Amino acid sequence: MDPPVVPRDRLDDWRLVDETAEQAFAAGPVSVDASTVRYERASADPPRPFCFASRLRIRPPSAPNRALTALVERKARAGFRDRLADRAIDAVDHRGDREISVADPNASRATLSTFRGVARVGDRRGVRVEALLAVWVAGEYLLGGGAYPLDEDAYPDRTGPADARSELIAIVREIESPA
Repeated sequence: MDPPVVPRDRLDDWRLVDETAEQAFAAGPVSVDASTVRYERASADPPRPFCFASRLRIRPPSAPNRALTALVERKARAGFRDRLADRAIDAVDHRGDREISVADPNASRATLSTFRGVARVGDRRGVRVEALLAVWVAGEYLLGGGAYPLDEDAYPDRTGPADARSELIAIVREIESPA
């Protein structure tokens, strides 16, 4: 299964660091496989901002519905917390959810979950980070998101966390299913 398409024109200073296909979770008779790509900001110091896009395949095949969407969102949030922990981001706090639009006019609105945590960076004190996870339906389930530092000194180029957030949301909004 091919991963979703990430808008290349928004990835000028990002590099592909991982592409995986795995079983994301199983719940009773339902299993979910995920194909994921992950990018990191090439020029940043740790903790490097990252973004990802995932495409889900549900088995047995099932059309998206309210109950399945709630299950996918719940499992995606739990899996995202695990991925943040894998990246040495601790004390993760779920700050809330809201809806955002995506570029695909045939897709549903995405549920955007916001998390905050602290990244361990070598011997340095922890660096506060914000992480975003979006889940939506575009004929199939798509996920997108990432994380970025909240500390102003992490941005020597005079951008800041607000710019990083805007950039990440712009990338997520343009993720699409492969043709």
